[in-house]
Amino acid sequence: MRLASRMGVLGTETAFETLAKAKALEAEGRSIIHLEIGEPDFDTPDHISAAGKKAIDDGFTHYGPSPGLPEARKAVAKFVSRRQGYDVNPDNIVITPGGKPIMFFTMLALIEEGDEVIYPNPGFPIYESMINFSGGAPVPLPLNEEAGFTADIDYLESKITNRTKLIIVNSPNNPCGSVIPHSDLEQIAELAIKNDLLVLSDEIYHDFYFEGEHTSITQVPGMRERTIILDGFSKSYAMTGWRLGWGVIPDPLVEPFSRLMTNSVSASTSFIQIAGIAALEGTQQPVTDMVAEFKKRRTVVVDGLNSVDGITCQTPKGAFYVFPNIRGTGMTSREFADACMYKAGVALLPGTAFGEYGEGYARLSFANSEENLLKGISQIKEMLAAR
Repeated sequence: MRLASRMGVLGTETAFETLAKAKALEAEGRSIIHLEIGEPDFDTPDHISAAGKKAIDDGFTHYGPSPGLPEARKAVAKFVSRRQGYDVNPDNIVITPGGKPIMFFTMLALIEEGDEVIYPNPGFPIYESMINFSGGAPVPLPLNEEAGFTADIDYLESKITNRTKLIIVNSPNNPCGSVIPHSDLEQIAELAIKNDLLVLSDEIYHDFYFEGEHTSITQVPGMRERTIILDGFSKSYAMTGWRLGWGVIPDPLVEPFSRLMTNSVSASTSFIQIAGIAALEGTQQPVTDMVAEFKKRRTVVVDGLNSVDGITCQTPKGAFYVFPNIRGTGMTSREFADACMYKAGVALLPGTAFGEYGEGYARLSFANSEENLLKGISQIKEMLAAR
């Protein structure tokens, strides 16, 4: 069978491949500590699950409008308005099955062959994959450890050409756990306005700040009209398997995004949208408690990794990942990840899973118990000492 040539540029998300390998080892009787997958280890709060079950009984099992149920779009708009500090119209909300469709739809709706898209590297791998698949030209924006894994604004400006169409920002960042200072967002906004560029702002980790509060580039005057916000329920409400996300979309893109929904998945699942309303309108205490627990674990994992010879680790300001420098081990990122999996029994990701500038690093999710985090780091330390 001959695949279309475009399939050759479609990437993947290494976390799922690593999870599959880890599960295969477990099936053989190996004990594996999972620090690879990017999802909270908490269950969906009971009131959200109950709302989803009730919605099924209430008949929310049929097609809904492609951009989302009106009541769900209204709930998201109210939530975003409260968080961002400005009014959002429900008509500018598109509900999607997870956050990734917002990435895909942005590229499909905007990017022509050869258009350049500047994206963070290390960064979520699907950015580059979608840019390539849509025919665009990915332009990596290095996130350097020396700068706290945030972008050099002068370098960003130097990469803007007459072919640049879009800039992707992600804060808090996956995989680095870095947060873009608001002053830097203002400078990025200035460049976007000056060069008539659009911005895709990935804010899926909007609740996971360990220092300070959420800030968005859309809070800069002139940016709401040229920014697509990607967000969703997966991380904050431990709803990864529910597949429910949203985009805050400028007026000219609402209809194209809705049409892409119609052509791809028809609509997001109706009863899941009702559960999403319960998430946004119900108590936020489970979110607060979860983030507080992650903050405790952050200290455990950073201190633990910094006690290992050959590894240094900065303290992340957001998300639930650490991105330690492993160059002192003498291994490449891939060699280190393989050694951790097959010799230490710890599943984690090589930094290169997030782009070329991830070489020399690894990503560990601290969405696991404190006991397992300590055990995993101990096993890595023993593995390195035995080399």
